[in-house]
Amino acid sequence: MQVDTLPVGPLQTNCYLATCQKTREALLIDPGWNDTSLIQAIESREAVVKAIVLTHAHFDHIGGLAVMHERTGAPLIMHQADVPLLAQRGGADEWGIPIQSAPSPDRLVKEGDRVEVGELRFEVLFTPGHTPGHICLHEPSKGVLFDGDVLFKQGIGRTDLPGGSMEDLLDSIEHKLLTLPDETVVYPGHGSSTTIGEERLSNPWLS
Repeated sequence: MQVDTLPVGPLQTNCYLATCQKTREALLIDPGWNDTSLIQAIESREAVVKAIVLTHAHFDHIGGLAVMHERTGAPLIMHQADVPLLAQRGGADEWGIPIQSAPSPDRLVKEGDRVEVGELRFEVLFTPGHTPGHICLHEPSKGVLFDGDVLFKQGIGRTDLPGGSMEDLLDSIEHKLLTLPDETVVYPGHGSSTTIGEERLSNPWLS
């Protein structure tokens, strides 16, 4: 699997392009802004985007969704509980940030579902707390986790926005993320990648 990390938008949100090296089919995760780097990455990998997945529907993770959905024709995948947030444009209006209204999801997923792209098999983990419908994507054979705004390098997601819950967030981290192997590489929604083992040992929020 080839992973391209593409920081986009005013909050430098990490959009990810995960490409199956054998089939060139790809998953686009959290297209947070209409940025030329997304198209450039797809073209440079000669990738065919087979699905767009939202870990959650805050505005900085959906800013480029409308454009990329139309451009790629790929189905939009997310959790039901974040659909109302998507319909509210992720709270963008409250911050005075102009983004295009997003399309409705094509597929709703829940805990235990799988998203298949080429030879990649992503398992859906339901991880509420940052938002009510937050999900993570785990590819066990590759040892990678795309975890949105749940766990960061030396940090965790904020819970002071509408729908947030510190109790739920810590429960998600403890029972969904920290059960994964220590060597699992974590690709977060902001900042640099880390591993489950590194955060288990040194993340001050988890001590």
